[in-house]
Order: sequence, then C-alpha cells, then structure tokens
Amino acid sequence: MEHAALSAPVEMESEEILSRIILVVSVASMIGSGWIIISFLFVPSLRTFRHQLILGAVLHPDNAIWLPLMSSGLGISEFLASGNVVISASVNTVGIEIWDPSLKAFCSFNGLMVQTFVVQVLLADYWILSIAICTYLILMDYAHAASWVQNHRAAIWCMAWGLSILWAVLGLVVVGYGYAGGWCWFTSDRVRLFVNFIPRWTIILVIMGIYTRLCLLLYRSHKAISSDHELTLQTPHPHQWQLLDISDGPSQSTHSSIPLRKMMVYPTVYALVWIIPTSVRVYQGMTGKRAPLALEILEKVIETSHGFP
Repeated sequence: MEHAALSAPVEMESEEILSRIILVVSVASMIGSGWIIISFLFVPSLRTFRHQLILGAVLHPDNAIWLPLMSSGLGISEFLASGNVVISASVNTVGIEIWDPSLKAFCSFNGLMVQTFVVQVLLADYWILSIAICTYLILMDYAHAASWVQNHRAAIWCMAWGLSILWAVLGLVVVGYGYAGGWCWFTSDRVRLFVNFIPRWTIILVIMGIYTRLCLLLYRSHKAISSDHELTLQTPHPHQWQLLDISDGPSQSTHSSIPLRKMMVYPTVYALVWIIPTSVRVYQGMTGKRAPLALEILEKVIETSHGFP
C-alpha cells in the first residue's frame, strides 16, 4: 500500500492503529466541544461577549438561550471538525479504504471539510485572533472600536466562515485533496506548510504580541496603583472585566494580576502545541522522508483534539 502523502502509513496495520487512535480522540474532542456549546446555552454566566466569540454567537446575550447551532464559531467549528474526522476514521476502521479511486468524491468532500474545520487558519485561528483583538479593545477602553465589534457580530461570523469556505474550495479546485492518513487533505507537505502552517504561525505571533503588550500595560498600571504613584495609564474599569468575565474577585489587585496570568496561558500553550505538527511538516517537506509513525500519530492527535475544554 503506497500513498502520495508522506503522512499516510504504508502498512495496513499502522493504518488501523492510526485510524483507531484518531477515532477515539475525535470522539472525545466532539464531546468536549459539545459540552462547551451546551454550557453556553444553559449557563447564563457563560454568555459574556468573550464567550460568544468562543462559541461564535451572533445574537445578543439576552437572547442567546435560543441560539441556533448554525451560529457557528470556535466551539461549533471544532464540533463539526471532530464529527468529520470521526466519519473518515470510522470508515477506515471498518476496513473501507477511503483512498480507493471509487471513493474519490467522498475523499474530496472529506478533505474539503478538513481544510475548512480542522486545520484551516481562516476559521479556528480566526476566532482565536478575534478573541485576542476584542480582549485588547475592551480592556484598553477603545470604546468606539469595541462597541462596533460587539454591534456587528454578524459581520465577524460571515467573514470567518466566508473566507474559510472560500479558501477550502480554492484548495479543492486548484490542488485537490487526497488521502493523508486518517483523513483526506493536501497530499503535499509543502502545500500544507505554505497554505496553513505559515499563516497559522503568523497569527500566533500576532496574538502573542497583542497579549504581551496588554499584559505590560496592565502590569505598569497595577504597579503604579500598588505603590501609590500617580497613574500614567488608565486602569480598565470593573465593567470591562465583567464584559470579559475573566476576573476572580472584586478587588483592584485581582482586576490586574490574576487576569494577566490567565491571558498569557492560552496563547503560550497554543504556540507550544503547534510546534510538533509544524516540525513534522517541515521535516517531511524538506527531506521527502516519512516521520516515525509515533510522531505522525502524535501530530494527528494534536490536530484533532481542539475540542477539549
């Protein structure tokens, strides 16, 4: 068994192991992202604007209880992504070879969905970048810009899905999708690297820059308050923290120090997580050799586990 994609195992036994592991992880990820959606619908405290970005809600928080699932965002896109991978991994697990020429249409559709949901920088990463930008606007009291964003949520939603679907369709028409191990996607590692991973790391660096600048500004403001010096930077008002719902208490100290630590955790972990998949793409793309099976499995587990809360 030989595949064009270096990420696809050459032995059936390895293929079965890969598919089973991906299936288990995808089901768990689907449950995790589903829990995020359910929590948003039924827990009022999780309907802040920042949580709406995580879910992708376009409705006013007072009306979010009847939010339809078509109002998609990070949580819902990860749910659909996991569902798509569950289908392809299940087909492989039961012995149906989705790389067979007779299943070309199925493989192309599966690849289209993978490009749209699982690893597409214009969808999942778009929502993460949106959360970072909106966090910055709200906390730094850019009232006009923050108000515009909160009043035009439909535009944010349409831009995310429109660009992502367009990018995936262009991939189907221009390059095409083939079997890539566990699911269908671009068979060329270099194409994957330039189409997804380079833009992804660009966004990661932008996010890190946003949160670093925000943390520095808030730290200086907090330090000025603590030492009773004259404020040179305006501290975000309590209502701003309430919009984000990331503070842990009513004190002024809490409004600065605890959220600072929280804000840097996610972008740092997110960057660390994508080191392995990117390294595999660079290695295979530059050398033309397959990475070890264990590393390939780890890479795909990372790519399919975004739904974990």
